[in-house]
Amino acid sequence: MNDKWFDFAMRIQSIAQAGLQYGKDKFDKERYEELRRISAEMLSVKTDVSVEKITDLFCNESGYQTPKIDTRAAVFVDGKILMVHENNGTWSLPGGWCDVDQSVASNTEKEVREETGFIVSSQKIIAVQDWRLHNVTNFAYGVVKVFVLCKYEGGSFEENIETTEIGFFDRDNIPDNLAVEKTTKEQILMCFDSYENINSPTLFD
Repeated sequence: MNDKWFDFAMRIQSIAQAGLQYGKDKFDKERYEELRRISAEMLSVKTDVSVEKITDLFCNESGYQTPKIDTRAAVFVDGKILMVHENNGTWSLPGGWCDVDQSVASNTEKEVREETGFIVSSQKIIAVQDWRLHNVTNFAYGVVKVFVLCKYEGGSFEENIETTEIGFFDRDNIPDNLAVEKTTKEQILMCFDSYENINSPTLFD
């Protein structure tokens, strides 16, 4: 879905959402509603997903539109990185959307606990990335990914509804079937670089 068409639709949706939030004139608001509908139709034509479903997923927020935050944990044990096996058969770093009542650090620790059963402590921000520049994107809104170096404190894998197993991998045996919208091989290697050089600077786009 890395496509200029989606960029255009996202920009139109963002302008329409801001106009609906801050516009005063009822006729202007009608025009912003029309722009929002057009953005949903653009995505529907491109994806064959119904306009109604896209509207529910893409045009259901109010207020000024901002990117969503996704936190990913880099947990190392004996020089190997922790990864989780998703229900769909792909591998990724543990993580997920940042809840509104959580900080980046606490959300990262929470996601690791929920997906693996491990207790970790956040140590350092490795990188803050715009996923459009690094990942295969599959959402029609902006996402900022925050990679956090974490220290393993204890625990063992617990069954959960999100992951089927965990694994530890070194640089040379990173799984091929990655959930690339969540974690790419380049991002995993970036985490290894930060772990192996603790004084390396935080990367950001």
